[in-house]
Formats: sequence, structure tokens, C-alpha cells
Amino acid sequence: MDDSRSPALHRLLVYGTVQGVGFRPFTHRLATRLGLTGWVANRNGHVEGEVAGPPDAVREFVTRLRSDAPPLATVRTVELSPALTGSTVRFRGFTVRSSTSEASADALPREVPPDAAICDACLTELFDPGDRRHRYPFINCTDCGPRATIIEGLPYDRVRTTMRRFPLCADCAAEYSDPGDRRFHAEPVACPSCGPRLDWNGLRGERALKAAVACVDRGGIVALKGLGGYQLICDATVPDAIRALRARKRRPAKPFAVMVRDLTMLSRIATPNTTESRLLTSPARPVVLLKTLRRIRTSWSTGRVGIAPGVHPGTDRIGLFLPTTGLHHLLLQELGRPLVVTSGNLADEPIAKDDDEARRSLAGVADGFLGHDRPILTRYDDSVVQAVGRIRLTVRRARGHAPAPLPLPVPAPVPLVGAGAQLKHTVTLAHGRSAHLAPHTGDLADPATYDAFLESYARLRILTGVEPQVVAHDLHPGYLSTQWALTQPLRHIPVQHHHAHLAACAAEHGLRGSFLGVAYDGLGLGDDGTLWGGEVMVADLAGYRRVGRFATAPLPGGEAAVRHPYRMALGHLFGAEVLGTARPSPALIAKFTGRLDPRTVTTVSAMVARSLNCPRASSAGRLFDTVAALLGLCSTVSYEGEAGVALEAAAGTQHAAALAHRPVRAGGLGVYDTTGTLLALLDRLSAHEPVAQLAAAFHLTVAAATAELVARAVENGAPRTVCLAGGCFVNRRLLIETRRRLRAQGLRVLVGTEVPVGDGGISYGQSAVAAARIAKER
Repeated sequence: MDDSRSPALHRLLVYGTVQGVGFRPFTHRLATRLGLTGWVANRNGHVEGEVAGPPDAVREFVTRLRSDAPPLATVRTVELSPALTGSTVRFRGFTVRSSTSEASADALPREVPPDAAICDACLTELFDPGDRRHRYPFINCTDCGPRATIIEGLPYDRVRTTMRRFPLCADCAAEYSDPGDRRFHAEPVACPSCGPRLDWNGLRGERALKAAVACVDRGGIVALKGLGGYQLICDATVPDAIRALRARKRRPAKPFAVMVRDLTMLSRIATPNTTESRLLTSPARPVVLLKTLRRIRTSWSTGRVGIAPGVHPGTDRIGLFLPTTGLHHLLLQELGRPLVVTSGNLADEPIAKDDDEARRSLAGVADGFLGHDRPILTRYDDSVVQAVGRIRLTVRRARGHAPAPLPLPVPAPVPLVGAGAQLKHTVTLAHGRSAHLAPHTGDLADPATYDAFLESYARLRILTGVEPQVVAHDLHPGYLSTQWALTQPLRHIPVQHHHAHLAACAAEHGLRGSFLGVAYDGLGLGDDGTLWGGEVMVADLAGYRRVGRFATAPLPGGEAAVRHPYRMALGHLFGAEVLGTARPSPALIAKFTGRLDPRTVTTVSAMVARSLNCPRASSAGRLFDTVAALLGLCSTVSYEGEAGVALEAAAGTQHAAALAHRPVRAGGLGVYDTTGTLLALLDRLSAHEPVAQLAAAFHLTVAAATAELVARAVENGAPRTVCLAGGCFVNRRLLIETRRRLRAQGLRVLVGTEVPVGDGGISYGQSAVAAARIAKER
């Protein structure tokens, strides 16, 4: 090349999720197609390079880096500037250079790509007898396969993944090095000759798979090593297998997720709408909560019928998902029927990821172990979502979604960590405009889950490069996350539980100013030292003021009232906050207490009268528990939210008239006086009104009471943008009815989509609050 005609050399920087997603091969192909020269490489957590060519081609190159990026990539910024090495260059073509891991001067958090389900191209090869990867369970390419679960560090290269222990064979090495190949720089690339292999008690490969299939076929339970940890698998059509799984796993009632081969098989169980179909087939392959068909079609190839009733007791909604990996596809092809695929753990423990850990903890659960020799570095359970209209509502954020970054509308001036809550625990690391929400961990009360939290936090620090200087935490001193936070040698920022819920919704939607928030959940400690849970607030990211709430009622026995909704119902009947509505008469109360042990009723009544171990709470979640108990739907729960699930299932889509409800003014706040609602419920129940109609009426009542509290706040100058948050809004009927009424008032209504509406989003909300408070100080 003549130096006098050498094109200007530009330095290229691309930030976002651009490692582990095929971005360097894509850049190479694009530059070559446009006739550009230069190079590209992974640098720490971003992509860097140099490019030279005609100005028009360079401009098109930059534009298409954004518009045509690979499906798993998220391009946030593309920076092009004059190269520091000179104004002209001579390159031969465009190359992919080796990565380097020197510290980045910009100190932005590194973005870790989530795992992705098998793509269509790999699936075609999996079932092609002529392909060298025919029936190879670990097939993948640049568009699919393990990412976050195997990455040891960034920049993302094979030597920094758990695949480094599998040297590439000549064929795989040729694909890996060929810019025109779909597996060019696909770091987990492997084949039967050089990659991981299945194992079943000494049997390897295809023989191991056949042994696992035989075990499931005869009604057994298999512990399968998936992408992010072990899963327990059994035939979803065999009641005995479901009963055995529930007994061994110690999970008596919580619904199981079911994996189906394809949308055709799924259509025999449920009819997804357009939004639900999009979620089911997305690269994340989450579990999607769907309404089951009234009559499930039963044309499984085995002749077995239906989904066993024990799969999703107490609800007409079932968690369905499509295969994530080649291994799942092979199992479903062989068995030809739906499979229960649930977390490989005992109730309340974290999912097992290490082989020894799995064999120790699941020895009494599984009839056999289908493992493999590819280590899982970070545990990831399955994500759970549902559709409400066109909105995706995240119930659990894990495999396929975490730890992709979330926005911070007020950038965090210093690195920080959100410690999360107690239940459905997550942790978040944040710096600048990005927050990285770690995968769902579980209930921290379990020692193994607490250890999993510490491990998850340590891994996320390594991968993102965020070293916190500040920790944001809940107010509740009994939360293990709070206790952990207070031991950290960092600045501590306490964040009220429901403010964190609302901040999570607001931050996801980019709100920087004030908004009106409705936070409904089980329990959270208020800034006045009492338990909250039915809250209306005027807030921004930095602070809030309470403008409305539910009436309080005692929780007889504290935690015992959460486990036994009938105790919560007695608390409401005997000791609800007096706000002007007469309490139910003894005769009406007796309609309920007559179903209970008289000794229990006497004991609880005395506890309430003496305020003995009866903390009071303004909780929406506990009100749902109360109504479920009064209607005879649920008196004792085996998992958090069970009573609410039963109440929602009973309500279905029933038409009903709202029950009595009365907003009053107390202590300067708008207060929903719930006693009138419960009195009307008991009256109509004693008049033999159907339970389903009363359950529906209760949902309408809470939505109507909410709309009235919000309307009063708006009349008093509150903002017209409303954020809905808290675990109660996982209830689709409540969310739909509440949104409809608020939007009818001309209000803008927001709900979290990427961020869990329940406690799984608390750590992100804490991070958004801490960032805003620190920024406000500066």
C-alpha cells in the first residue's frame, strides 16, 4: 500500500455485553465485507481495536456494529477516535488478536454474558446423523451455550473458562480459527472427540443417556447436571413419581416446572398468547407460568395421560419451558412426554452445582445421577416469568437473564453493593450507570443458602471488577443480609424495604424524579420500627414519604402467623386496628372459629388481648392470607405465598362485585380500613355465596381501595406516575385490576419487567437508592 494513500487509522472501543456473544467474529466479518483493515480483541470487559478504510465504509461499519450485532450482544456505546499510534496504517486484512486483561483506565464494570439456550443451527446438527456432533449433548456455537456458569474471569477466552481442561481436537481447532465458521472463537466449542462426556455410574456417553432414560421411563427420579446446577427430573404424567419426588425433596405443595419438547407438545397443556410464545422461545428459555387448558389433551407417545395432578396443586397455572441444552432435547426426544424439571436441592437449600455436593445432598432423592465432567463455576437456577398482557413480569431472575446489567438512572459515583433481603435473596453490584443483579439465591435462613450468597457475591466481584466502597442494606436487624452488611468494612446506607421495592421499579424505567409508589408484600420493617406491607408512598430514588397504608392487625405468634394463615385471620378478627368500623359480631366470627380447634382459638384470643408476641403489621400479603383462611382455601402453608396462590386460583376470571371498603384518615395518612371488607366477606360467605365469587370480589376490593388511596394522594399533589412493586403483584388478577383502575384515572402506571417485583429485586432497588443518595451529597 502506498503510504501517501494510506487511510486514516481509528481507535475503536465497544462497551456492553460484547464478550462471549460472538462479537469479535461478527466484527471481523463486517469489516472484511466492507473492505476495511485493522484488528479487534477483547480487552478486560470490552472490545477494542483499530480500523482503517474509506470514510464512508468506516461510518457504515460503526453504524452496523450497533444495528447488526449478534443476537446475544448488547451494544451500549461505540467510540471511534483517531488512533494514538499514528494517522496512517498498513494492515493486511482484518484480524482477531489475542485478548489482554490489563486494567481498564475507564474502570467501567465488565459485563458478563448470561447462558443461552441451544440455537436452531446447533439443534439441526444435533439430530443430523451425518453431522460429527450428532447426538452430542454439549453442542454449542457463538450464538448459544454456557457463558456465565463457566467463566472464571474476563476477558472472555477459553483459557479463562472451565472448558480450558478440554484441549481442542484438530477439527474443533480448525472451526475455532476459521473467520467464516459459526464457531469462530466460540469459547465452549467441543465435540465427542475432545469435549465433556456424560456419566451414569461408570457408563459414558450414549450408554449413560440410555440408562437415565430407562430410569425415568420406569418412574424413577434422575439428578441431571444442567447448565447452572443439578436438576431433578421425572415423568410429569406419573402420579407415583410426583409423590415420591415431593416426599424426598420435602416439597409438599409448591408447583413443579414442566419441560416439554416443543411448542406442539406444549399446546396439549396450555395455549400461550403471542407474548408468552415469545418468552418461551427466547434465548433465555425461562419457565413461563401459563394457564392450563381446561381439558389437557393426552396424546403422549407412551399412551399415558395428562399431567399428574400433583405437579401443580392448588392452581390452574403451570410453569412450562422448552429445552435449554442438547442434553434436554435428547432426553425429551427419547421419552416423548413432558418431564418435571425442578431444582436439584432439598426444600429451601440452594441448587447443587458440584458433583460431590450433589451426590451428598441428593442421595436420598435421586434414583440415579446423569453427570458430566464439565465443571459448573457459578450456580444458576432457572428463571421464572409470566406475561400480563404484553408485559413480561419477572418472578425469579436467574439463568438466561442474570447477571446482564440493568440501568442506573442516577449513576453510582463509587462502586457499591446492595445486600438484598432475606427471602428470594439476590445481591447487586453497581458502579456508574450499570447494576449487575446476581442470580436468585433463596432463603438466607438456610446455612447452605447463606454460603451460596457469599460465593455468588465473590464470583460477581471477580467477573465485573466492582470492588464496593459502600454497602446498602435493609433496615431489619434480623435479616442475615443486614447482619452481613454491618460486618463489612464499608460505608453503610440503610434502605427501607418498600422504598427499595419501588426504587427497583423506578430505576428500571429510568425515573430520576419523584413518583407515586404502591408497595404490597408480606412484611418489611418500617422506619418507625413497625412492620409494613401495604404501603403508598411519594418517592424519588433518594427518599420517600408515606402517604397511605393498610390498617394494621396483629400477627399472633409472629412467624407462626405467617406459616398458619388461620392465626392471621384470628388476628384480624380479634385485634384489627379500630378505624370506625364495628368489628364482626361473635356470631359471625364463630362461623370461622367453629372450624378450628377451640383451644387454639382461646390461646390466640388471649395473645391478642394481651398483645403477647403479637407484632402489628400493615401487610397486604397477610390480608391475602387472612381471606384465604376465611374462605377455607388455605389454613397452613408449606411455602411462602401459598395462600395467595390459592386465593388467586379460586378467583380465576370470575365476575364479582367489590366488597365494602373504606379509606379513612389516620395519623396524617390515608388508611384502608380492612375490617369492613372482612365483615362483608363473612356476611356473604354465611349467605352461601360461592367461594370463587368471593375470592374474585376480594381482588376487586383491594384494587378499588388502592385506586382510592392513590386518587387522594394525587389530589394532594402527588405525581401522576405510579410504580407498582412487591410480591403481591405477582398475582395477575390483582395487578390487572389495579392497573386498569389507575390508568382509568389518567395515571402512568409502571411495573418491573426485567427486575423481580418481589424480594428478588430488593438488592437492585437498594443499589439505586444508595447511588442517588451519594450523588445527592456531591
